[in-house]
Parts: sequence; C-alpha cells; structure tokens
Amino acid sequence: MSKVLEVFNKIDSIVWGPPLLILLVGTGIYLTIRLGLLQILKLPLALKYVFGKDDELEEEGDVSSFAALCTALSATIGTGNIVGVATAIKVGGPGALFWMWMAAFFGMATKYAEGLLAIKFRVADENGQMAGGPMYYIERGLGSKWLAKVFAVFGVGVAFFGIGTFPQVNAITEAVKITFNLPIAATAVIITVLVALVTLGGIKSIAAVSEKVVPFMAAFYILGSIVILIANIGILPETVMLVIKGAFTPTAAAGGFAGATMMMAIRNGVARGVFSNESGLGSAPIAAAAARTKSCVRQGLISMTGTFFDTIVICTMTGLVLILTGVWNSDLQGAAMTNAAFKAGLSVPIIGQMIVTIGLIFFAFTTILGWNYYGERCMVYLTGVKGIKPFRIIYSFSCIRSFLKA
Repeated sequence: MSKVLEVFNKIDSIVWGPPLLILLVGTGIYLTIRLGLLQILKLPLALKYVFGKDDELEEEGDVSSFAALCTALSATIGTGNIVGVATAIKVGGPGALFWMWMAAFFGMATKYAEGLLAIKFRVADENGQMAGGPMYYIERGLGSKWLAKVFAVFGVGVAFFGIGTFPQVNAITEAVKITFNLPIAATAVIITVLVALVTLGGIKSIAAVSEKVVPFMAAFYILGSIVILIANIGILPETVMLVIKGAFTPTAAAGGFAGATMMMAIRNGVARGVFSNESGLGSAPIAAAAARTKSCVRQGLISMTGTFFDTIVICTMTGLVLILTGVWNSDLQGAAMTNAAFKAGLSVPIIGQMIVTIGLIFFAFTTILGWNYYGERCMVYLTGVKGIKPFRIIYSFSCIRSFLKA
C-alpha cells in the first residue's frame, strides 16, 4: 500500500506541477486581458443577475439561472473550502491564501468563458432536457469528437471514483462520528438513501434542493466565521498583513509548522484555489447549460460569481480564521485543524465545532448531488439517455461503496 501511495503522490506532484498551474492561471490571465477586466467591471452586474429578478422571458432550459448556479455551487463548495484551505496554509504558510485569491481572480474570467460556451453550444437530449458542457463545445466548437469523449469518460470516472463520492462520504462519516458519535456505517446508509431520493429525480430535483440548501449552508458558515473575525478584530489587520507578506517571502518555522518557501506558497495556494473553485475544470458549465436563458453572456456572468463566492468569500473566511487563531502552525492537519481554529475563535468552543461539522456535512453532501448531475450528463454524451437510470442507481450505491473502501 505504501508503494501505491508513493506512486500516486508522484503523479499528483506532476499533475499539479508548474506546467498545469501555469496553463490554468495563464489562461485566466489571457482571458482577463481580452475581456477587459470583466471580473471587476462586470461583477456588480453579475451579482444583480444572481440576486435580482429576471426581466426577460426565459423559455429554453430546464431550471432557472439561479438554480443552475446553485447546482454548480453545490458541487464546487465542498470539503476543499474547509480541508483544502487548511492543507494549503499548513504546507505553504499564510501566503498560500493570497495565491488562492489570485487563482480565483483570474479564474473568474475562465469561469465566465465556460458558462458562455455552455449555453452557446448546448443541445437538447432525447428527453428534451438540455445537455451541455466541455464535451459539447469541444466537439461543436473545436471539432474534436475524440477529445470530447475523453473528457466525458474522465468526467464519469471523477464522479464515481474522485471528487463525487469517496472524499465527500469519508468527510461526512468522520465528522458525524467525532461530533455526534454516530457509527460510520449508519451515516453511510443515511447518505445513500438521501442521495438516491434526490438524484433519481434528475436536474430539477437536484436544483430544487440546491437552491434551498446552498444559500443556507453558505450563509451559516460565513456568519459563524464573521462572528470569529469580529471577536478578534484587533488582530485582523495583522493577519491580513501576514498573508500578504507570506505570499512574497519565505515563512519561518514556528510551532508545528515546518516553514515554507515562496514557491511552496504559490504552488499550494494556486493548486488548492483551482481545486476549490474548479475554474477551468469544466464541471460548472455542465450545470450552467441547464439554465433557462437565451443569453450566453448573461449566464457567463452568473457562472463567474461561483468562483467569487467559493474562494474570495468562503475560502477567505476559513483562511483568516485559521491564521488569526494561530492554529495554522500547530501539529493538526485538515478538518481537525479547521475545527480547532473555530473552537479557539469562540468563547464557547462547542459552537465553533458545530459550525465546522455542520458546514462540512452540508458542503460534502451537496457536492455529491452536484457531481451526480455532472457524471450523468457525461454519461448521456457517451451512451444517450438510456444510460441515465443505471448511472443514477450505481452512483447512489457508490456512497456505500465509498464507506466500504474507507
């Protein structure tokens, strides 16, 4: 097993090495220049589209633009916002948070382009539902069907064996066991039943749950974080300066922190930022394609806010709490590190623990729902609508399989 892990770690270091990070961020920089700082100048308009009423009559599509955004956010806002941020800062130091911001800033331009292309090249499947995403704009825009199929195959694989189930189920079961002392097997069964009840209803069912749960879970977590930041307002400016300073200078070893170079801060910040907000990954445009809208530009702007909410808002909350409480240089890692930070930041530790645990449960559960839809649409591209029901059933039971593999 140790040799297998060693191989995977080597592959991980290559995949998330400088070439890929340069390509992802470089694409965002290129699009930012070509689109004239769209993520700054058009952000107010994008937020107006998200929170305002639709002025136009929307006919084409399966769900509202807001529901499509919530579906995308349900998959995007996940364990990476709690565990991923902690891992980035643990390895790269406080400066990693700054590079997460940079990845998100340029990633907003990439997400805009993905949302726009999703609407422009989407098609209706045999059931009359919208199907879109990278596999469709790669085939219809670039004219490369084989590359589109490769993306779809990997999309199904990630849904079954990657982001979609394994890490999410493990995160929920462990968090519930630690906080509520509920057996892992029982939690896994509950997750499987809930996932089946929601996902067997398709995009409309997933979107209906997402547009109710996502705003609640985000507001709940952000509110808890703000309370901690206000309680420690005196050292907040110092914390921000530590983030900026750490982004451009090595961070010395302290406590359980081994020290980090500037390159470590960049690599971990950008990698975790991209992993968290999924800009350039090609997942969010699959949900965007289901939006009831005729304007690809409008949907592109709405999609762009997903990266803003995920990283600029939620990841920032986690990162600042980790740094100002000083837990980032402890011996703890991952969810345990974030848990300790929230407990240390509040006068009533159990409330801090509940914020992280409940946030983690909701974040991970909605990610399972979102990736069900992503994988399903990839399956539709490969097999047609006949693959939908088998996919949904197998995906639901994969939650139990994830527990058995743990």
